[in-house]
Amino acid sequence: MNRLVVRPVSAWRCCSCNTLKAWIPILSWLPRYKLKWLQMDLLAGLTVGLTTVPQALAYAEVAGLPVQYGLYSAFMGGFIYTVLGTSKDVTLGPTAIMSLLCFSVVGGQPHRAVLLSLLCGLIQAVMALLRLGFLLDFISFPVIKGFTCAAAVTIGFGQVKNILGLQGIPHQFYLEVYYTFYKIPEARVGDVVLGLLCLTLLVMLMCMKMRLDSGPVPAYSRLARKLVWAVATMRNALVVVAASLIAFSWEAYGHHVFTITGKTSQGLPPFRPPSTSDTTANGTIVSFGEIVDGFGGGLAVIPLMGLLESIAIAKAFASQNDYRIDANQELLAIGVTNIMGSFVSAYPVTGSFGRTAVNSQTGVCTPAGGIVTSVVVLLSLAFLMPAFYYIPKASLAAVIICAVAPMVDYCVVAKMWRIRSRSLLKLDLLPFFVTFLLSFWQVQYGIVGGVAVSGVLLLYNMARPQIKVSDHGALVVELNSGLSFPAAEYLSHVIHSHALSASPPRSLVLDCHHVSIIDYTVISELRNVLRQFKLRGVQLVFSRLQPSVLEVLLAAELEGLRHTDSVEAALLQTESENLLDD
Repeated sequence: MNRLVVRPVSAWRCCSCNTLKAWIPILSWLPRYKLKWLQMDLLAGLTVGLTTVPQALAYAEVAGLPVQYGLYSAFMGGFIYTVLGTSKDVTLGPTAIMSLLCFSVVGGQPHRAVLLSLLCGLIQAVMALLRLGFLLDFISFPVIKGFTCAAAVTIGFGQVKNILGLQGIPHQFYLEVYYTFYKIPEARVGDVVLGLLCLTLLVMLMCMKMRLDSGPVPAYSRLARKLVWAVATMRNALVVVAASLIAFSWEAYGHHVFTITGKTSQGLPPFRPPSTSDTTANGTIVSFGEIVDGFGGGLAVIPLMGLLESIAIAKAFASQNDYRIDANQELLAIGVTNIMGSFVSAYPVTGSFGRTAVNSQTGVCTPAGGIVTSVVVLLSLAFLMPAFYYIPKASLAAVIICAVAPMVDYCVVAKMWRIRSRSLLKLDLLPFFVTFLLSFWQVQYGIVGGVAVSGVLLLYNMARPQIKVSDHGALVVELNSGLSFPAAEYLSHVIHSHALSASPPRSLVLDCHHVSIIDYTVISELRNVLRQFKLRGVQLVFSRLQPSVLEVLLAAELEGLRHTDSVEAALLQTESENLLDD
């Protein structure tokens, strides 16, 4: 008689509680929050906030948007990630790469950038709910490095015109390079001097911080060390404020020496859904379908790159600080951030490596530090927007150049070359250079091209697995990887050329020790090969088959199938059968 097993109510509650904590991670750390953590989170949040404000203003320039859109994009992530994020260190907001991608897709049109944020967020959230994070694994390291190097060069050189105070420079990279050099005689002295001065100060402060982070410096007392570290960490804010004061002093006396940011919208953005249509300058209404069609491949590239950048940062700092993250939960946090951000006029955001590093180094204890950062940004929007009028574009350009310069990792080329030193073809360099070069034409083409080349190389390795042929009286063919349908014809060709086409035909042992998967196409090809061996009166013996593969071959009922547990036994079997035939 069957009994109905009833689980205790407490067991159901425990299960549902764990599920809820998995989806809303704040429930796992908030109940045990400590006062000591609050002090560290306040300090880290404030420090990151002072870094975020000038960077957000600068990255809006990269996206081709009014500077306030950088701040609109910088505060929602702190609130959402505190609730849904699984890393204590990650900070979400505008980044150089996402700003460049956004500009390449929407061309500096604010309404379309906000709609792009909504669509990217929906795609990312759906990927998280369907557990599709594995798709990011198909973007190889050479593609990522090729893209980031090209993006850094594109973004960095794109700011040279602001350092020089040039106007009317096209945005396409090759034309931008040409016209920047062509118009150098038109450079404004004030912008050049201020831009170079800002660059020099930022580089000096960055070197000081790197020196402090690398180890103890005896020349500094403990208090002086902390002071220098704080100044170096907040270098972007300090340089922009100083440059703004200089510009204000000249403007107050009626001297327009610098190219300044100009008028910006004051106050907090309204909370409303993004518009699903747009109106051109001549009054033509552009429908939602036409806007989405205009986004093209960017609608696939931007969500993937956003996820890739943020998860890579989260994994790096989780490993460094000894905790674990949930990749799919990170996808959900980024997706919800972009969805909710679109309601406050934000463009697509992701994790920022530089600000995350500052967050970690300042000693943040929980994701709650992001709330403090978001409050700093909101206060800037509410009270400081009139002061942003006087920010020189040259100072923002200096901030961007210093932010993207470390992304140009030229050493990675040498590393990939050395890793492939035994190969005549440096195959890892191929997707790197394809991505790097195509990204100067169109950023999304670079990523798509690099992924396509990596895919071709991956498929080639599947279709041409490593096969070692040796002679031990009978031929021994050793397979060094799994067998799937692309490799079926190649395996058949190797067997025919070495055994069946020989004069006289030779017996063969197929060593399958490394083969863990096999499919129907391969089985069909093996059935044909076994028939050819039988017609020529020689033997084909399988050795060291994995249990799962043996089960599949037995189920296929291959005629003449012979298998042994070792290569030596297979050789003895072929020898004895050849003697019997003689």
